[in-house]
Amino acid sequence: MYKFLTVVVRIMIAIPVKSTIWLVSFFAYDLPYWHASAIALLGAGLTYGLLSASIYFRTLKKNQLKMREYRYIRKNLEEANRKIRRMQKALFSIRQFAFLKEVFDMLRTVRKIYQVTKKEPKRFYQGEKFYFSHLDSAVELTEKYVLLSSQPKKNSEMEKALSETRHTIKEMKTTIENDLYHILSGDLEQLHFELDYAKHTTNPHK
Repeated sequence: MYKFLTVVVRIMIAIPVKSTIWLVSFFAYDLPYWHASAIALLGAGLTYGLLSASIYFRTLKKNQLKMREYRYIRKNLEEANRKIRRMQKALFSIRQFAFLKEVFDMLRTVRKIYQVTKKEPKRFYQGEKFYFSHLDSAVELTEKYVLLSSQPKKNSEMEKALSETRHTIKEMKTTIENDLYHILSGDLEQLHFELDYAKHTTNPHK
């Protein structure tokens, strides 16, 4: 959402700049129509580019990241987003309601971690276990369950595999919840500190 809004803002600034440059070029400098249009487009493009660069470097500064680190994190987030889509696709094929809720809750936690990291890229390093191990396992287990459960005939071995997969996914759900807690642990510590400070200042004699 934030990315979409920044694009809209850049366009809303670039369009008036383009119009102003065209009017000045065409009427004040008496340039031919196509020359004025070309200069206006160039000016709008330059304005958009400068705004994009400004937002980019501001993001780097805010998150205390180098360009190479930011590109690395963005690449991994794009890959994670593709995995999350695979998991969402698999979710719609689960027919057992109780287990569907388990997977849905796990997916919700996965998306929460992704959104937190996308908003604050520096948190990526706190969630490396999630991005490089736990997310892959969650996606593969969900897809494996869907594949096995979709078979028309199931023998005892397949039923056992389904049961084991359900159990492992429940454990993975807890693991991913712990990943989220770890990523947000700094915020929780800060909140506890602020609460203690507020209690101390409002009750100085206690």
